[in-house]
Amino acid sequence: MATIPLFDSLPLRKDGPPGNAWGLFGDSDQCGMLNRLTPEIVSAASQEIKTGIRIPTDLPLNFMSMPCFGRVPFKQTIKNKAPREVNDDTLHFNTQSASQWDGFRHYAYQESRKYFNGQTLNDLLTTEVNGIHAWVEKGGIVGRGVLLDYAAWAETNNVQFDPFSTHVISAKTLQDIAASQGTELKQGDILFIRSGWVRAYSQLSEAQAKTLADITSPPAIGIESSEQTLRWLWETGFAAVAGDMPSMEAWPCQNTQFWLHEWLLAGWGMPIGELFDLERLSEECRRQVRWSFFFSSVPLRVPGGVASPPNGVAIL
Repeated sequence: MATIPLFDSLPLRKDGPPGNAWGLFGDSDQCGMLNRLTPEIVSAASQEIKTGIRIPTDLPLNFMSMPCFGRVPFKQTIKNKAPREVNDDTLHFNTQSASQWDGFRHYAYQESRKYFNGQTLNDLLTTEVNGIHAWVEKGGIVGRGVLLDYAAWAETNNVQFDPFSTHVISAKTLQDIAASQGTELKQGDILFIRSGWVRAYSQLSEAQAKTLADITSPPAIGIESSEQTLRWLWETGFAAVAGDMPSMEAWPCQNTQFWLHEWLLAGWGMPIGELFDLERLSEECRRQVRWSFFFSSVPLRVPGGVASPPNGVAIL
């Protein structure tokens, strides 16, 4: 694996946009920080399996009957193949309308309009470059997962917040949560952040869910878009980051100079997971008094895919 340079050495491509790590794993690389999931890292992660309890991290595909950001809802059509008693089904859904990995085709640097490793929109439309299939061909997103449970920490520390507001979680707070949990963070970890957004959404009435979906860009809790956050993510050495909120950063983005979607997806090639179901996982972590586990996710093998349901499972 390539030696990871210091944060202050970014951008690596000096003629490219701010913070980019283009070329770190080669000019033709399509997996970015997933290259940190070496056989040695994955083998060590298997030691996290103590009880064999398996917990899925995907919401049902129809969890949001009225998805946010104008995305189409899930639809299943079952076809009975009479006269035989046999059924097929066809699924129609936006890959970002429930639990999802954002792939490297999802978001570009907005000013330069460049995607990971300097690809253009024309490159994406005429080839399969940066497609999410490349992750699957490398073996998926498999390794040691760590959960930083902000929602539980906030309750313990009497921190009041509204998940449906632009509530910012700082890197310092996440470090404090790790310390309070006794959670050691390691190179190659897959980071999960539970904000409480999914829990709050589950308690909405149908009318409230519709009101939220009708907002063009609904505000939401998330982590801080700042140099401090990016420095911490880079120096800690995460392979991927996921949360239960609809956007990893607090939304709308409060500091576009350090826009996480730009830096992580287009700059570093670090997958961003959103709307993960972390409720059962949180409960089991509290029960076992440990917040690390083996995690396996194999996205859909769609050549040139932009995003995918995670198909994720945490094993403790």
